Amino acid sequence: MIKADDFNYAMENTRVLVAPSTAIETYGQTSFRFRLVTEPMDEVGTVRLRQGMIHAERPKILAPHYVSKLLLEGFGEKARDFAGWMEEQKDLHFLRYGFSLRKTDFSESILRESKDDLLERLMQQLRRDDDPVDTLIEGVDEGWEVCLMKFTMDLIQRSAGNNLAEWKRCGLL
Repeated sequence: MIKADDFNYAMENTRVLVAPSTAIETYGQTSFRFRLVTEPMDEVGTVRLRQGMIHAERPKILAPHYVSKLLLEGFGEKARDFAGWMEEQKDLHFLRYGFSLRKTDFSESILRESKDDLLERLMQQLRRDDDPVDTLIEGVDEGWEVCLMKFTMDLIQRSAGNNLAEWKRCGLL
């Protein structure tokens, strides 16, 4: 299990160098190809390159009555009171995003080159390829999965406004 300090360190030291030019689709699944570059702490002069796909499920709108039912499981009277209040809120909706990291698309390799050289080479390649689903992330080796989660949370924040606006245009909110 990752320690709080390691978690915070990974969150603070995650940099998205090339972001996907697309957002999470409102009405369908969206996939993003990631390249995550880290430096192993115990191997001087090497970098670790992890590659794979992150699949974002179609966002869902959760109405207050549905969320309130989720809140009731295992909670007492105060939670039921709060759930009752939520059900009365007609304009209160929640977005639910789901992600999965597919290990079948995952690869990891150790390269004997400087991190800066590898990052520069990958940035040039991604600019040349100009694929809207590509991303390049610089992170920390020990908490690399936290780096991916930070990327997905940032992507959700970037996409949510567009998703909400599209649902409003369609009369769903």
